[in-house]
Amino acid sequence: MCLKNKLQFLQSIWRQRITQGHTSFDQKIYQKVKIVAGGEGTCEVEFQVDEEHTNPAGLLHGGFSACLIDSVSTLALLTHPRQVPGVSVNLNITYLKAAKIGDNILVKAATDKVGKNLAFLNVQIVNKQSGAILAQGSHTKYLV
Repeated sequence: MCLKNKLQFLQSIWRQRITQGHTSFDQKIYQKVKIVAGGEGTCEVEFQVDEEHTNPAGLLHGGFSACLIDSVSTLALLTHPRQVPGVSVNLNITYLKAAKIGDNILVKAATDKVGKNLAFLNVQIVNKQSGAILAQGSHTKYLV
């Protein structure tokens, strides 16, 4: 599958999640998140921080960041030649800097390794204007 087709594949999965999400939570928080690149074990999404993405202090919510790391790394894994989503066995996040309402964010996920039973992925959440890394995540998935 060429990169353009992989990007369209990812966008189709994302649209389905937004319109037929598992919960109204998925639909609300992911509505403004757009897939901008993907293929060969990678995926990138971007969005502008809005009120529904924030905690009571008005900053990007850590739980939303965790959801992004989980979801975007899974999409990256779907563009790997094995194309299996797997199930999470470990999700680790280090929060480095805050983002506020109006900040433009880029989330970049990459597949580090896909073995027989496990896949290892890494994710960075970056402020697009400053280039500052806001959070780093690693995601390990068991491949069913």
